[in-house]
Amino acid sequence: MKYAKRIRDLREDRDLTQKDVAAVLKTTYQYYSTYESGKRELPFSRAIILAEFYNVSLNYLAGLTDIPEKLHK
Repeated sequence: MKYAKRIRDLREDRDLTQKDVAAVLKTTYQYYSTYESGKRELPFSRAIILAEFYNVSLNYLAGLTDIPEKLHK
């Protein structure tokens, strides 16, 4: 699950805690940590929220590309 490393790296690069990101997803940090550890699949709806939050593409989160490709709105 390449996305697990991606979401951890994105969070750490921004000096955020798991609790900070969990708040964005409206969940607990314990539940969020299962995404980062790969113990739980990241639902598509939450992947969208994280992609928007980090301003990266879903392809980047999924590990399909190494280029973050900022989203354009």
